[in-house]
Amino acid sequence: QVQLVESGGGLVQTGGSLTLSCVASRVPFRFNVMGWYRQIPGEERELVAVMTSNGQTTYGDSVKGRFTISRENTGNKIYLRMNILQPDDTALYYCNAATSYGAEYWGQGTQVTVSS
Repeated sequence: QVQLVESGGGLVQTGGSLTLSCVASRVPFRFNVMGWYRQIPGEERELVAVMTSNGQTTYGDSVKGRFTISRENTGNKIYLRMNILQPDDTALYYCNAATSYGAEYWGQGTQVTVSS
């Protein structure tokens, strides 16, 4: 069964940086799209950043210019570099992966907390 495992979350002060990682295991193919979403309790899960297998990226409006998504060329591992973190970035960050035929997978999430 496909597993997505996130790491790198934690507590950081306003203006600080963190890098999240997500690795997919038990996957005999390359995902078409991989990315990050985040969720605050009581709110909808929102897009942070996604990257297609050919390198196209899409960012949520609130993170443009501060966050950067990257992906290893040879496998199913992605990163999210988060700079100039703000208290509003506090959320549970989820890794997401999707195949070209519509199958979708989620990780368990990693908590990011930004103190003011």
